[in-house]
Amino acid sequence: MAKNSLFATLLRSPWWVSGVIALVLGLLGVALLPERFRIAGALSGLPFAVIAVVAARRQWHLPSAARIAETQQALATMTWPAFAALLEQAFRRDGYTVQRGKTAGVDFELERQGRRMLVSARRWKSARTGLEALRALQAVREAADAPDALYVGLGEISANAQPFAAEHRIAIWQAAELAQALRGLPLGHATA
Repeated sequence: MAKNSLFATLLRSPWWVSGVIALVLGLLGVALLPERFRIAGALSGLPFAVIAVVAARRQWHLPSAARIAETQQALATMTWPAFAALLEQAFRRDGYTVQRGKTAGVDFELERQGRRMLVSARRWKSARTGLEALRALQAVREAADAPDALYVGLGEISANAQPFAAEHRIAIWQAAELAQALRGLPLGHATA
């Protein structure tokens, strides 16, 4: 599906937007079409109803904006040892074998089902992530021949760092992804 197609855009939008479109199209079809076409008109909103269901299913377990803000605020006050312990706990809960990083630029080495991932998280409080942090992670990743890399940071990603991350398939976790990954873990007790 094309990234900017109508259905792709609706999948990224709140689920109820597609639901409203489905309802409006169905009601307009019933109200404005001749009687012999009313059933077809009522069903014209069906693709949008399906998109609404798919979007709702995807969005069901996502954290709310309030939860994301709460997580960001709690993480911004943590010390590195507390944040590292929290991340390690989340990774283990999600089925990863976790080792602390042995080289500069890598804080964790994760493995799950035979696939390795290098994680850089020590600069999570930086207000802005530039190209240098991602280049350092990518260099270690290439040297270690690891297929996956993850950068964790609460701040914004610079304009030239975003395409670099996309080109090298470096996943980036910011506040929303951290709120999802740390779901159910006590953020308040980990602060120091």
